[in-house]
Amino acid sequence: MDANGWDARYRSTDLVWSAGPNAFVAELCADLPAGRSIDLAAGEGRNALWLAERGWTSTAVDFSPVAIDKALAIAERRGVTIEGVVADLDDYVPTPAGYDLVLVAYLQLPDDRLAPILRRAAAAVAPGGTFLLVNHDAENLEHGYGGPQDAAVLTTPDQVVASLGDGFTVERAEVAKRVVSTDDGERAALDTLVLARRFG
Repeated sequence: MDANGWDARYRSTDLVWSAGPNAFVAELCADLPAGRSIDLAAGEGRNALWLAERGWTSTAVDFSPVAIDKALAIAERRGVTIEGVVADLDDYVPTPAGYDLVLVAYLQLPDDRLAPILRRAAAAVAPGGTFLLVNHDAENLEHGYGGPQDAAVLTTPDQVVASLGDGFTVERAEVAKRVVSTDDGERAALDTLVLARRFG
């Protein structure tokens, strides 16, 4: 879906995604010391907003201006400040070594597009900083719940780690189970989870 398609989707409802952060983001970032963060493909900013509420200088980047406008409006209502950037990640270059936390959540693209984005994301991590990616995993197609049904846009931990390049200690690279509440009860979605630290 292109930016216009996402604009239409974001206009169609109050919130496309939940108001709270992704469960893995909340778990793995709660104890990090606040610094500068950037959320790439931020959507309506749920993770960027949560980080801002925890004292981070928080930037949200998305190619949908409607999504970024919603994120900024939510920030104002919650009494926090985030920077909103409308940009296509195929072209966007975050500040090299500029962020203590670089977050990518559910950016589902074919590898020929995703890999260069992840290389630029990794380069944006400051020494001692953290890279965190959560994506729908390739195993989810047959063994999990929900998510895209196109194998070409699903990821694996090895694929993501290969895109980071040198200079990182990979602390977690796994297929992680995420519980999803449905009308038929709880189901398990399978996500690619990669957590890495840049050498300080």
